[in-house]
Amino acid sequence: MAKAKHTKTNAIRLLEQQKIDFDVIEYEIGDGQVDGISVAEKIGQPAARVFKTLVAKTSTQKLFVFVIPVAEELDLKAAAKVVGEKKIDMLAVKDLLGYTGYVRGGCSPVGMKKLYPTVIDVSAEQQGSIIVSAGKIGMQIHVQLADLMQITKAQLAQITATHD
Repeated sequence: MAKAKHTKTNAIRLLEQQKIDFDVIEYEIGDGQVDGISVAEKIGQPAARVFKTLVAKTSTQKLFVFVIPVAEELDLKAAAKVVGEKKIDMLAVKDLLGYTGYVRGGCSPVGMKKLYPTVIDVSAEQQGSIIVSAGKIGMQIHVQLADLMQITKAQLAQITATHD
């Protein structure tokens, strides 16, 4: 995977420091369509391979990071159970930058201000490599699942609403 010159985000810096192979994929943001499904279409990838990063917190302000396919919804009950909490809620968008260093739409599971406990949806196993935000709206990184799990110390679990 050749390295072109890109804006260096915290995520990209960290991946390079750890000598992890990845590709940067840039997409157009001028049309304002930066939701996950639109991004997957813009970069020509199936929605099942493109993952979004969600941050949730407990009543005691403990934070957790969940990485799920863009077309799915986080099952808060299942996610809470996986991380050993009774209840979790989504972190308010206004608090995202302060806690993670990233903005909504550009939140990467890699390179946050702190390494929060991270859970990646088990569906990622079927992909082998997945695409997540590079830490900036308009940029994604394509990385091997094993490498992403290593750098974020993530675990795999069923955290999306199951479709029967």
